[in-house]
Amino acid sequence: MTASDYVADDAASRDLETEAPASRRLLIALDVDGTLLHEDGSVSDAVKDAVGRAADAGHNVTLATGRSWGTARDQLPLFGIHPEYVVCSNGAVIMQRDDTVDDGYRRAYVETFDARPVLELVRPFLPEGGYMVEKADGTRVHTEGMDSSGWQLGEAAPVPFEELAVEPASRVVVVSPSHDAEEFLGIVEQMGLHRVTYAVGWAAWLDIAPDGVSKGSAVARVRELLGIPGESLLVVGDGRNDIEMFEYARSVGGRAVAMGQAPDEVKAAAGEVTGSVEEDGLADVLLEVLAPVG
Repeated sequence: MTASDYVADDAASRDLETEAPASRRLLIALDVDGTLLHEDGSVSDAVKDAVGRAADAGHNVTLATGRSWGTARDQLPLFGIHPEYVVCSNGAVIMQRDDTVDDGYRRAYVETFDARPVLELVRPFLPEGGYMVEKADGTRVHTEGMDSSGWQLGEAAPVPFEELAVEPASRVVVVSPSHDAEEFLGIVEQMGLHRVTYAVGWAAWLDIAPDGVSKGSAVARVRELLGIPGESLLVVGDGRNDIEMFEYARSVGGRAVAMGQAPDEVKAAAGEVTGSVEEDGLADVLLEVLAPVG
Protein backbone atom coordinates (compact mmCIF):
# COMPACT_ATOMS: atom_id res chain seq x y z
CA MET A 1 0.00 0.00 0.00
CA THR A 2 1.34 3.43 -0.91
CA ALA A 3 0.77 6.81 0.72
CA SER A 4 -1.84 7.73 -1.89
CA ASP A 5 -3.74 4.51 -1.19
CA TYR A 6 -3.96 5.47 2.46
CA VAL A 7 -5.52 8.84 1.68
CA ALA A 8 -8.08 7.14 -0.52
CA ASP A 9 -9.35 5.17 2.49
CA ASP A 10 -12.34 6.46 4.43
CA ALA A 11 -11.01 9.06 6.87
CA ALA A 12 -13.20 7.56 9.58
CA SER A 13 -11.02 4.46 9.55
CA ARG A 14 -8.53 6.30 11.76
CA ASP A 15 -10.97 5.81 14.60
CA LEU A 16 -10.57 2.05 14.13
CA GLU A 17 -6.76 2.08 14.08
CA THR A 18 -5.39 -0.95 15.88
CA GLU A 19 -3.27 0.18 18.82
CA ALA A 20 0.21 -1.27 18.87
CA PRO A 21 1.07 -3.46 21.88
CA ALA A 22 3.08 -1.56 24.48
CA SER A 23 6.15 -3.63 23.67
CA ARG A 24 6.03 -2.51 20.02
CA ARG A 25 5.35 1.19 20.50
CA LEU A 26 7.99 3.42 18.96
CA LEU A 27 9.43 6.82 19.69
CA ILE A 28 9.15 8.50 16.28
CA ALA A 29 11.11 11.76 16.08
CA LEU A 30 10.42 13.77 12.93
CA ASP A 31 12.19 16.71 11.37
CA VAL A 32 9.75 19.41 10.21
CA ASP A 33 10.96 21.35 7.17
CA GLY A 34 11.68 19.06 4.24
CA THR A 35 10.28 16.02 6.05
CA LEU A 36 6.79 16.91 7.26
CA LEU A 37 6.46 20.16 5.33
CA HIS A 38 7.17 21.04 1.72
CA GLU A 39 9.42 23.98 0.87
CA ASP A 40 6.40 26.30 0.67
CA GLY A 41 5.23 25.24 4.14
CA SER A 42 2.39 23.05 2.89
CA VAL A 43 1.77 19.46 3.95
CA SER A 44 0.22 16.66 1.94
CA ASP A 45 -2.90 14.83 3.06
CA ALA A 46 -0.96 11.57 2.85
CA VAL A 47 1.66 12.71 5.36
CA LYS A 48 -0.87 14.33 7.67
CA ASP A 49 -2.97 11.16 7.69
CA ALA A 50 0.00 8.83 8.24
CA VAL A 51 1.29 10.89 11.18
CA GLY A 52 -2.16 10.87 12.76
CA ARG A 53 -2.51 7.14 12.27
CA ALA A 54 0.86 6.49 13.90
CA ALA A 55 -0.12 8.56 16.93
CA ASP A 56 -3.54 6.89 17.11
CA ALA A 57 -1.80 3.51 17.11
CA GLY A 58 -0.03 4.46 20.35
CA HIS A 59 3.37 5.40 19.01
CA ASN A 60 5.13 8.38 20.61
CA VAL A 61 5.23 10.75 17.63
CA THR A 62 7.14 13.97 18.24
CA LEU A 63 9.11 16.69 16.48
CA ALA A 64 12.89 17.11 16.38
CA THR A 65 13.33 20.42 14.63
CA GLY A 66 15.71 23.29 14.17
CA ARG A 67 12.78 25.63 14.61
CA SER A 68 12.33 27.62 17.78
CA TRP A 69 9.33 26.68 19.91
CA GLY A 70 7.47 29.76 18.69
CA THR A 71 7.22 28.33 15.17
CA ALA A 72 7.35 24.63 16.07
CA ARG A 73 4.27 24.59 18.30
CA ASP A 74 1.92 25.44 15.43
CA GLN A 75 2.78 22.12 13.80
CA LEU A 76 1.33 20.02 16.64
CA PRO A 77 -2.37 20.76 16.04
CA LEU A 78 -1.78 20.56 12.28
CA PHE A 79 -0.94 16.87 12.71
CA GLY A 80 -3.18 16.22 15.70
CA ILE A 81 -0.34 15.16 17.98
CA HIS A 82 0.29 16.06 21.63
CA PRO A 83 3.67 14.55 22.52
CA GLU A 84 5.06 14.57 26.03
CA TYR A 85 8.28 16.19 24.78
CA VAL A 86 9.20 18.28 21.72
CA VAL A 87 12.79 18.88 20.58
CA CYS A 88 13.34 22.44 19.30
CA SER A 89 16.22 24.73 18.33
CA ASN A 90 18.35 21.81 17.08
CA GLY A 91 18.26 20.17 20.49
CA ALA A 92 19.06 23.19 22.66
CA VAL A 93 15.46 23.31 23.92
CA ILE A 94 13.17 20.46 25.00
CA MET A 95 9.57 21.40 25.68
CA GLN A 96 7.43 19.28 28.02
CA ARG A 97 3.66 19.06 27.98
CA ASP A 98 2.14 20.92 30.93
CA ASP A 99 -1.59 21.62 30.99
CA THR A 100 -1.16 24.27 33.69
CA VAL A 101 0.56 26.77 31.37
CA ASP A 102 -0.98 28.89 28.62
CA ASP A 103 0.16 27.06 25.48
CA GLY A 104 0.26 23.63 27.10
CA TYR A 105 4.05 23.26 27.16
CA ARG A 106 6.89 24.49 29.36
CA ARG A 107 10.62 24.78 28.72
CA ALA A 108 11.86 21.67 30.53
CA TYR A 109 15.49 21.62 29.35
CA VAL A 110 17.42 24.56 27.92
CA GLU A 111 21.11 24.48 26.98
CA THR A 112 22.93 27.82 26.72
CA PHE A 113 26.38 29.20 25.99
CA ASP A 114 28.23 32.50 25.73
CA ALA A 115 27.79 33.37 22.06
CA ARG A 116 30.20 36.31 22.02
CA PRO A 117 33.35 34.37 21.06
CA VAL A 118 31.70 32.55 18.17
CA LEU A 119 30.02 35.72 16.88
CA GLU A 120 33.35 37.55 16.95
CA LEU A 121 34.96 34.62 15.12
CA VAL A 122 32.30 34.40 12.40
CA ARG A 123 31.75 38.07 11.61
CA PRO A 124 35.05 38.75 9.79
CA PHE A 125 34.18 35.93 7.39
CA LEU A 126 30.61 37.19 6.85
CA PRO A 127 30.60 40.95 7.53
CA GLU A 128 27.44 41.46 5.46
CA GLY A 129 25.63 38.48 6.95
CA GLY A 130 22.50 38.50 9.07
CA TYR A 131 22.71 37.30 12.67
CA MET A 132 20.06 36.07 15.08
CA VAL A 133 20.39 34.88 18.68
CA GLU A 134 17.81 32.90 20.62
CA LYS A 135 17.98 33.49 24.37
CA ALA A 136 17.23 31.03 27.16
CA ASP A 137 13.67 32.27 27.59
CA GLY A 138 12.91 31.81 23.89
CA THR A 139 13.00 35.47 22.91
CA ARG A 140 15.14 36.36 19.92
CA VAL A 141 17.19 39.33 18.77
CA HIS A 142 18.62 39.90 15.30
CA THR A 143 20.70 42.27 13.23
CA GLU A 144 19.43 44.23 10.25
CA GLY A 145 20.78 41.66 7.79
CA MET A 146 18.15 39.11 8.84
CA ASP A 147 15.32 41.29 7.50
CA SER A 148 15.98 40.39 3.87
CA SER A 149 16.89 36.75 4.51
CA GLY A 150 13.39 35.31 4.36
CA TRP A 151 13.88 33.89 7.86
CA GLN A 152 10.80 33.72 10.09
CA LEU A 153 11.57 36.47 12.58
CA GLY A 154 8.20 36.61 14.34
CA GLU A 155 8.56 38.86 17.39
CA ALA A 156 12.36 38.92 17.27
CA ALA A 157 13.74 42.36 18.14
CA PRO A 158 16.30 44.19 15.97
CA VAL A 159 19.52 45.15 17.79
CA PRO A 160 23.05 46.25 16.86
CA PHE A 161 25.53 43.40 16.40
CA GLU A 162 27.29 44.34 19.65
CA GLU A 163 24.09 43.69 21.64
CA LEU A 164 23.36 40.22 20.29
CA ALA A 165 25.08 38.29 23.07
CA VAL A 166 24.51 40.30 26.24
CA GLU A 167 22.70 37.25 27.69
CA PRO A 168 23.41 33.50 27.41
CA ALA A 169 22.20 32.06 24.10
CA SER A 170 20.66 28.71 23.24
CA ARG A 171 21.15 29.18 19.52
CA VAL A 172 22.86 31.42 16.94
CA VAL A 173 21.76 31.64 13.30
CA VAL A 174 23.89 33.25 10.59
CA VAL A 175 22.63 33.82 7.04
CA SER A 176 24.37 35.14 3.94
CA PRO A 177 21.95 35.54 1.01
CA SER A 178 24.79 36.70 -1.26
CA HIS A 179 26.37 33.21 -1.22
CA ASP A 180 25.05 29.97 -2.62
CA ALA A 181 25.09 26.87 -0.41
CA GLU A 182 28.41 25.49 -1.67
CA GLU A 183 30.22 28.83 -1.38
CA PHE A 184 28.83 29.26 2.11
CA LEU A 185 29.89 25.77 3.17
CA GLY A 186 33.42 26.53 1.99
CA ILE A 187 33.50 29.72 4.06
CA VAL A 188 32.24 27.94 7.16
CA GLU A 189 34.93 25.28 6.82
CA GLN A 190 37.56 28.04 6.96
CA MET A 191 36.22 29.45 10.23
CA GLY A 192 37.66 26.79 12.52
CA LEU A 193 34.62 26.63 14.78
CA HIS A 194 35.43 24.88 18.07
CA ARG A 195 33.62 24.23 21.36
CA VAL A 196 30.24 24.60 19.66
CA THR A 197 27.99 22.33 17.60
CA TYR A 198 27.06 23.64 14.18
CA ALA A 199 25.25 22.64 11.01
CA VAL A 200 24.98 24.24 7.59
CA GLY A 201 21.51 24.32 6.04
CA TRP A 202 20.26 23.81 2.50
CA ALA A 203 20.66 27.50 1.73
CA ALA A 204 23.41 29.80 2.97
CA TRP A 205 22.66 29.64 6.67
CA LEU A 206 24.61 28.41 9.67
CA ASP A 207 23.03 27.12 12.90
CA ILE A 208 25.24 27.14 16.01
CA ALA A 209 24.40 25.46 19.33
CA PRO A 210 26.22 24.86 22.63
CA ASP A 211 29.03 22.31 22.47
CA GLY A 212 27.70 18.75 22.34
CA VAL A 213 24.10 19.85 21.82
CA SER A 214 22.26 18.55 18.78
CA LYS A 215 19.01 16.90 17.79
CA GLY A 216 20.78 13.66 18.63
CA SER A 217 21.61 14.63 22.22
CA ALA A 218 18.05 15.87 22.80
CA VAL A 219 16.39 12.79 21.29
CA ALA A 220 18.64 10.67 23.52
CA ARG A 221 17.35 12.52 26.55
CA VAL A 222 13.72 12.20 25.47
CA ARG A 223 14.12 8.48 24.83
CA GLU A 224 15.57 7.99 28.30
CA LEU A 225 12.85 10.08 29.94
CA LEU A 226 10.15 8.01 28.25
CA GLY A 227 11.90 4.71 28.92
CA ILE A 228 11.79 3.68 25.25
CA PRO A 229 14.22 0.90 24.22
CA GLY A 230 16.85 1.95 21.69
CA GLU A 231 15.59 -0.49 19.11
CA SER A 232 12.18 1.22 19.33
CA LEU A 233 13.51 4.56 18.09
CA LEU A 234 12.74 5.81 14.57
CA VAL A 235 14.06 9.16 13.32
CA VAL A 236 13.42 10.78 9.95
CA GLY A 237 14.96 13.94 8.47
CA ASP A 238 16.60 15.55 5.48
CA GLY A 239 19.25 18.01 6.66
CA ARG A 240 22.81 18.16 7.91
CA ASN A 241 21.44 19.07 11.33
CA ASP A 242 19.87 15.58 11.40
CA ILE A 243 23.17 13.72 11.09
CA GLU A 244 23.85 13.46 14.84
CA MET A 245 20.28 12.28 15.38
CA PHE A 246 20.75 9.59 12.74
CA GLU A 247 24.04 8.48 14.24
CA TYR A 248 22.53 8.27 17.71
CA ALA A 249 19.52 6.24 16.55
CA ARG A 250 21.72 3.73 14.78
CA SER A 251 24.10 3.49 17.76
CA VAL A 252 21.28 2.29 20.04
CA GLY A 253 19.79 -0.14 17.52
CA GLY A 254 17.07 2.15 16.18
CA ARG A 255 16.27 3.23 12.62
CA ALA A 256 17.34 6.41 10.85
CA VAL A 257 15.72 7.32 7.53
CA ALA A 258 16.76 10.18 5.24
CA MET A 259 14.37 11.85 2.84
CA GLY A 260 15.06 11.34 -0.85
CA GLN A 261 16.17 14.93 -1.47
CA ALA A 262 18.73 14.91 1.36
CA PRO A 263 22.43 15.58 0.60
CA ASP A 264 24.54 12.47 0.09
CA GLU A 265 26.31 12.83 3.44
CA VAL A 266 22.94 12.89 5.20
CA LYS A 267 21.77 9.78 3.37
CA ALA A 268 25.01 8.03 4.29
CA ALA A 269 24.54 8.86 7.97
CA ALA A 270 21.00 7.48 7.93
CA GLY A 271 21.66 4.25 6.12
CA GLU A 272 18.04 4.13 4.92
CA VAL A 273 16.46 6.42 2.33
CA THR A 274 12.80 6.98 1.51
CA GLY A 275 11.14 9.09 -1.17
CA SER A 276 11.48 12.86 -1.27
CA VAL A 277 9.14 15.19 0.58
CA GLU A 278 7.37 15.84 -2.74
CA GLU A 279 6.86 12.07 -3.05
CA ASP A 280 5.42 11.76 0.48
CA GLY A 281 8.45 9.75 1.56
CA LEU A 282 7.63 10.15 5.25
CA ALA A 283 4.16 8.68 4.74
CA ASP A 284 5.71 5.59 3.17
CA VAL A 285 7.97 5.10 6.21
CA LEU A 286 5.05 5.42 8.62
CA LEU A 287 2.86 3.09 6.59
CA GLU A 288 5.55 0.46 6.98
CA VAL A 289 5.44 0.97 10.75
CA LEU A 290 1.66 0.61 10.74
CA ALA A 291 1.58 -2.49 8.54
CA PRO A 292 0.38 -5.64 10.35
CA VAL A 293 3.14 -8.03 11.39
CA GLY A 294 3.21 -11.55 9.98
